[in-house]
Amino acid sequence: MVIAMANIQQFVINNQRTLKKTLSYYFMHITVAMLVAYVVTGNLIMAVTLSLLEPTVQAFAFFFHEKIWNRNEQKA
Repeated sequence: MVIAMANIQQFVINNQRTLKKTLSYYFMHITVAMLVAYVVTGNLIMAVTLSLLEPTVQAFAFFFHEKIWNRNEQKA
């Protein structure tokens, strides 16, 4: 358990900038998605559900997308 926590801490330290950008993007995306979903559906519960589901998946995708871009920049 201690080793796992140390690995998590090291991961956070090594990826701090990308994690901050991911979190910022996540909150922005939720806000936009909620507004769009509400305008389209007129249903607040549906808007909240859609706005949390899709950006959560996108946040994980963005994190790995950013890591790939960073790796490619280092090779160039």
